Amino acid sequence: MFKNRLLFKVLVPIAALGILAGSAGRVNADPVPGVTPTEILLGGTHPYSGPASAYGVIGKGILAYFAYVNDKGGVNGRKITYKDQDDAYNPAQTVQLVKAMAEQDHVFAFFNTLGTACNLSVRQYLNDQKIPQLFISTGATTWGTDGAKYPYTLGFNLDYQAEAIIFGKYIATHEPNAKIAILYQNDDFGQDYVAGLTKGLGAKASAIVKQASYEVTDPDVRSQMTTLQSSGADTLLIAATPKFAVQAMVARSQLSWKPTTYLSNVSSSPTMLGAATKAGGDAATAGIISDAYAMDPTNASLASTPGMKLYREILAKYGPGLDPSNSFILYGMAAAYTMVDALQKAGKDLTRDKLMDASLHLSEKNPFLWPGVELQTSPSDRFPVRAEQLIRWNNGLWDPFGPVIDARK
Repeated sequence: MFKNRLLFKVLVPIAALGILAGSAGRVNADPVPGVTPTEILLGGTHPYSGPASAYGVIGKGILAYFAYVNDKGGVNGRKITYKDQDDAYNPAQTVQLVKAMAEQDHVFAFFNTLGTACNLSVRQYLNDQKIPQLFISTGATTWGTDGAKYPYTLGFNLDYQAEAIIFGKYIATHEPNAKIAILYQNDDFGQDYVAGLTKGLGAKASAIVKQASYEVTDPDVRSQMTTLQSSGADTLLIAATPKFAVQAMVARSQLSWKPTTYLSNVSSSPTMLGAATKAGGDAATAGIISDAYAMDPTNASLASTPGMKLYREILAKYGPGLDPSNSFILYGMAAAYTMVDALQKAGKDLTRDKLMDASLHLSEKNPFLWPGVELQTSPSDRFPVRAEQLIRWNNGLWDPFGPVIDARK
């Protein structure tokens, strides 16, 4: 019953976009699983429910972009079908859903499954089966560093350690006397930020005076924020997913604590900052620093760029009712653009190994990425996005400051 409810909940809106019909439960008889003369079947999971449900709109952005591509003839004559299911940010459910899509639906590849723990739960299985696990929605450093052991897995996001290293270097340069507190999610995601910030601070790593973690099953992070405030820290890193990041920002206001605050990119959507401001007032979000590698749909200076024009054009036709200001939707389109690029480069005689080879030889100017941020991969560099723009929350908008920073350097 639970499984059927999940399928109904997630697949109905996908079918409404006109790109799923006929795929569920079919018997695969093709030489290449998930590939027919007219279709490419991809699978994935996103949290449409549960503690990370704010990310569910990523899947809707992906679906809108694939619908746009399909209307233009698809990829090398094939239409993309994307079977995206709700795992509620629960690795146990990810395992169940991914195995069903691999063994029953015979998907060609998995694309943009969200969450560090969720992807770790299926990485070994997918690599054993030689099924591509591509452009996954997590910046855990392991996706780039462990490519030799897991050759069928490739990330997409700027990796978390690189992001936090940049924060650390900025703090060491501009706030040399800072006393730093860290709120982090107690898993590889959060621990990557702690490691990266420590590396970035270098000789000033002792400036970290307090750390507090939370579990994704925790109801809130109020007690952790109180503990961090009592440390006397004047600088705070929030390495949290949206629900807990919003809670932390609101608690910051309620505690009348005003540390210089750095926020992980994964929670930097203007929609999340708006929610925190509504709940905690301007004091909850004023002056918060984060970073961007995908474009910000609320930034007026980007409105006339080809990528932003395309984003709004696609949303108007294939995502009616979606909030254009939600940068998670634009992120979904950015990842989908790269997936289509890799499929295109893999050629008409499509195989899983050809797709992996194409995915590891990318050099693209993705129109949805921040100007100056390019996407590149090679067999020796499996970090697709490796640059970011620092941004500061000011009067309800993100203001970019400083140059685009190349994390490779």
